[in-house]
Amino acid sequence: MPNNSIQVKGLQKSYKQIHVLKDVDFEVEKGSIFALLGSNGTGKTTIVKILTTLLKQDGGTAVVNGFDVASQPDKVRQSISLTGQFAAVDEILTGRENLIMIAKLRHLPDPRQIAEDLLKRFGLTDAADRRVSTYSGGMHRRLDIAMSLIGKPQVIFLDEPTTGLDPEARIEVWKIVKELADNGTTVILTTQYLDEAEQLADRIAILHEGRIIVSGTLAELKKLLPPAKVEYVEKQPTLEEVFLAIVGKKEAV
Repeated sequence: MPNNSIQVKGLQKSYKQIHVLKDVDFEVEKGSIFALLGSNGTGKTTIVKILTTLLKQDGGTAVVNGFDVASQPDKVRQSISLTGQFAAVDEILTGRENLIMIAKLRHLPDPRQIAEDLLKRFGLTDAADRRVSTYSGGMHRRLDIAMSLIGKPQVIFLDEPTTGLDPEARIEVWKIVKELADNGTTVILTTQYLDEAEQLADRIAILHEGRIIVSGTLAELKKLLPPAKVEYVEKQPTLEEVFLAIVGKKEAV
């Protein structure tokens, strides 16, 4: 479908005897934020690695920006960017030097201007010429995301982008993610923080025991729980309550 940045159908992956992904299906609309939720070890990072061409699937298909990840990996890589769980920045270089280096590696014209624009956009101008080793966790993450935007990728993958950050730094990253989507970038977000998905995602998928067991908007997921009522006020379930109830039902089957 032309309005989708990503189409995944029947995705499978095993490690030795462990079947990690079992027929995973989902689609992601262009310019949206799609959150993939799941406990540790459920396969979230495996999906990201397959979609970013770092890992080959055992079965099924995955199409990113119209390119098949298995047969057209170079085309996929040219149109995406990945920010992993740990900041991929050079601690010895300054923030400016990190950005210039990536722009040069991508063979883009005027790397210094690209760096200047991103430093300003991400609030790092004052720290631009300091070594990254002196940056706070939030500054590290902002620089990491800034580096991933060089070349204006159509899709950006954020694999647990706020792991280890303090609340203030998390909110900074949330703001950046919202701005990315507002500017037309498709964002795929994996997270263990349910409030993060609740704040950011247009659509949410829950991965459990190798399968997407439910997918939809936050409002649609909340409808899966019966309304809890008190005498005068109808209680609105949190995403955490929805997640635990759905996963609990599956485990009980």
